[in-house]
Amino acid sequence: MASVSIHIGRSKVVRRAYGIDEIALVPGGRTIDPEITDTTWNIGGFEREIPIIASAMDGVVDVDMAVSLSNLGALGVLNLEGIQTRYQDTQSVLNRISSVDKNSFVPLMQEIYKEPIQEELIRSRIKEIKNKGGIAAVSGTPAAAIRFSNILEECGTDLFFVQATVVSTEHIGPEGRESLDLRKLCSDIDIPVIVGNCVTYEVSLELMQAGASGIMVGIGPGAACTSRGVLGVGVPQATAVADCSAARDDYQKETGKYVPIIADGGIVTGGDICKCIACGADAVMIGSPIARANEAPGKGFHWGMATPSPVLPRGTRINVGQTGSLERILRGPALLDDGTHNLLGALKTSMGTLGARSIKEMQQVEVVVAPSLLTEGKIYQKAQQLGMGK
Repeated sequence: MASVSIHIGRSKVVRRAYGIDEIALVPGGRTIDPEITDTTWNIGGFEREIPIIASAMDGVVDVDMAVSLSNLGALGVLNLEGIQTRYQDTQSVLNRISSVDKNSFVPLMQEIYKEPIQEELIRSRIKEIKNKGGIAAVSGTPAAAIRFSNILEECGTDLFFVQATVVSTEHIGPEGRESLDLRKLCSDIDIPVIVGNCVTYEVSLELMQAGASGIMVGIGPGAACTSRGVLGVGVPQATAVADCSAARDDYQKETGKYVPIIADGGIVTGGDICKCIACGADAVMIGSPIARANEAPGKGFHWGMATPSPVLPRGTRINVGQTGSLERILRGPALLDDGTHNLLGALKTSMGTLGARSIKEMQQVEVVVAPSLLTEGKIYQKAQQLGMGK
């Protein structure tokens, strides 16, 4: 069904877009025991039981977290341009980040990230992850892809995430400065390349045609991201995921190739994960829920990747606290009633309730617009700051 056009003035026609909080999932005519639901998915040739990727943020993933996430059936991505590749001793740096006051935070981050990236540390971190049995997935900006792709290939990197606030196949840069050719990168490098972030059907399709092995969807909804406020750019996640998933399906019909869609940002609870998959995602990338793990390097603090920008910071530091082990957050058993523990259990239970046996069937469930979903009947929870009222 075609979207309804809305006139916000004589010169501008727009369409309505929806966020995760504005939709709900509708049970169908059958239910399934959660134990027999299948949540497996595949990215770059790696099959994972849990459709969750931990964001490449310095407060979320270090070497040990990447290994633990791999062992638990999920995936963690290391920031190729973060403190892990700038400092041998990262603990003292993390201590400074967690102890500084909020007014001094951004200047401190700009100072810390002035330290140059060390190629030897890139090699060392990737080898550490692989030697410990983890999947070596790393993330870098297009500039990092130009600089370090040869090193990543030499080290046997398993997955390469190329990320920026907005990624496209056509980037027009200043004269004399090298620009990343995504099509060439995907064809030349012997590593699956996952590309993001985007929010439209057209760009998703172009990135798939360029050879991307996965597409990350989401601009600005992350808990620590301020891009929407700074740039005014973004599309609410439910609409963005549905649009990009349509591109995936059309691309598969045309070529026979299936390129997974990863919803990235604005996802906090098990319910958020379920709704993203129902909108068409194959998996989600999350930061703040994993930053709450006792093992996370940020020790309860979480900050955006664009925070250290020397000219236009687009992120902040938030205190998410520590609520339990990584295993409890991913696989349970849950100690909290707000949907932030046992994310896999939440997904399997939702799938069972909706009668979806697989991720592909979960993508087909009925979705309704429901702006009162999280507030209807919750007056006591809200007043007492319990459950969904926190």
